[in-house]
Amino acid sequence: MGLISATTILTSISLFHITLAFFFITRPATIADQGVVWLFGEAMGLPESRHFETQSPTAAFLGIVLGLWGLTDLVSLSMPEEIALIHHWGSQVPLRLTVSFFLTLYSFFFSASSPLYDSAGTSGGKFSHPTTSSGEYAAKDVAGDWGWGGDALKNRVFFTFMLVETFSWFWVLMTLKEEQEGILKRAKKMREKERKRLSL
Repeated sequence: MGLISATTILTSISLFHITLAFFFITRPATIADQGVVWLFGEAMGLPESRHFETQSPTAAFLGIVLGLWGLTDLVSLSMPEEIALIHHWGSQVPLRLTVSFFLTLYSFFFSASSPLYDSAGTSGGKFSHPTTSSGEYAAKDVAGDWGWGGDALKNRVFFTFMLVETFSWFWVLMTLKEEQEGILKRAKKMREKERKRLSL
């Protein structure tokens, strides 16, 4: 068994979502100005998004969704251990891990700084260090003309959030796999105790 239980990790992730919800509703610039967002953005060559500088209806909506997501995840942890960790989270964690992983890949590999595109003119060629000065992204950001909604996801805030989500859900998945046998044994003992008590 690991040092930190799956319940503790899931509680931390839920509280992280609730904290993000608070900042998306009150002051989204706090999230965009975080050092980890800047670090990953610069390292991956992802552009900044100006939409996080001020409050907006979109950020408030995102805050409400994240807040409800965090609250419902916390409530699910109040169920009996076998139901919550084996049945509920046993199906939720792989799904969330897969979605966050593919959104992380999309955010980087289909952005202007992706090593998949031959950008010999600005960044020195394929697989060289990406640059963050993306004029095309900035023009779309100012004009609000994305073509389709997925283009707006190619920024450093979204990439960092999805990367943290991917690592977190992978950690939960590995911890759940470690704890699964113990949870099932405890549940079996409880059922046997209950059966003996009822047979008396």
